[in-house]
Amino acid sequence: MSVAELIESYRRRERSPLEVAREALDRIERVQARVNAFVTVTGELALERAAAAERAYADGTAGPLAGVPITIKDLLDVTGVRTTGGSLLTERHVAETDAPFVAVVRAAGAVILGKTATPEAGWKGETTSRVHGSTENPWRAGASAGGSSGGAAAAAALMPDVLHQGGDGAGSIRMPASMCGVFGLKPTWGLVPTDPVNSGLSVQGPITWGVADAAWLMDVSSGTDTRARLGSGVAGLRMLWSGDLGFAAAEPEVVAVCEAAARSFAALGATVEEGHPQLDDPWPIVDAIWCANQAAPYAGRFDEVRERLDQGRVPVIERGLEMAATDLVTAQGAKRRYAAAWDAFMTERCDLMLTPTLPVTAFAAGLDQPGSVAGHATEYLSWTAFTYPFNVTGQPAATVPCGMVDGLPVGLQIIGRLGEDALVLRAAAAFEQAHPWEFPEL
Repeated sequence: MSVAELIESYRRRERSPLEVAREALDRIERVQARVNAFVTVTGELALERAAAAERAYADGTAGPLAGVPITIKDLLDVTGVRTTGGSLLTERHVAETDAPFVAVVRAAGAVILGKTATPEAGWKGETTSRVHGSTENPWRAGASAGGSSGGAAAAAALMPDVLHQGGDGAGSIRMPASMCGVFGLKPTWGLVPTDPVNSGLSVQGPITWGVADAAWLMDVSSGTDTRARLGSGVAGLRMLWSGDLGFAAAEPEVVAVCEAAARSFAALGATVEEGHPQLDDPWPIVDAIWCANQAAPYAGRFDEVRERLDQGRVPVIERGLEMAATDLVTAQGAKRRYAAAWDAFMTERCDLMLTPTLPVTAFAAGLDQPGSVAGHATEYLSWTAFTYPFNVTGQPAATVPCGMVDGLPVGLQIIGRLGEDALVLRAAAAFEQAHPWEFPEL
């Protein structure tokens, strides 16, 4: 049942928000045993919110998410609920206020079920922390769910009728969604409320079973109206496919699945050609901004907390602490130029870009990163070369399940121009309708 159908069932008194909340909380117990997706379950809060939704439907004041269950990544604050951030340093922190995104969905009537797992400070593309352990892939025990929104993506694959919030600073919505075989959207930067202190790379967005549910959450959280255009199809759109963006290493079998999916848009009426801008890998830009952002909370106290941090993150923090201020200024300037170059390229050449979301399928849970891709050595986030370019540019980018390799999901990435989130969602919906996806059973 989609969010729209769920809300309609509430309006017709066919289902009850309290009934749905109880069912979702019961399901979390089984999800937790299967994939370890949750850090904190907010059962009492969920039932309070569900009861309020029932009253709102009865008196005609129901908001656009009234009674709809949602999970929140454990990097965003929910008043009265602990926010561990995946860190031993903050595992007992209880939030005094809602994060901006949470405030919006709370005002809309959403029922908050709990906090989903993340690595410490969302630093890597895999979800293991010293607070909660590893989140596993719903398709294969022992495989990673990806990250850093791995808890949300693993839960999304196993929980219908539930919305999931993720955060994306270098691919952290799209990577786990791809690995877990669900839909994920990184919105245009600045469209959805986020924390005031931001790297300039990170955004909040939806991870869901289907495109329509993601569009619903997008519209509520950003004030847009993308749902009205979901059924418009892709006839006449210009699309470009790239299997490497000119610099990205990828496993050949993953690229083959994604290319077949990309070219299938031609059967839906789009023009699909091959191409990409002639731009260098923006990894040095991402690396500089990421290291500085990760290091900032520990300036002047790193030696005191070092042993309690995720030890894979320590070298990243050290690099950030060693940086000069001019390095960050240089990176920010390069970021603006890179974004302008992509904008000019897409304005001239295409409506949408299509790439693999990831160069690999899920690797073993507990590893910080795959170690190599197609014979090329990788470091902490350098392997995510299809996702981080669009954090640099701020463009909307989605991943939609498009096939399997060795029993594990593969995602196709759909990238739009700045502000054209509705077009990205429209194309994803057309693909989803043409290629229905099976989900794992719980």
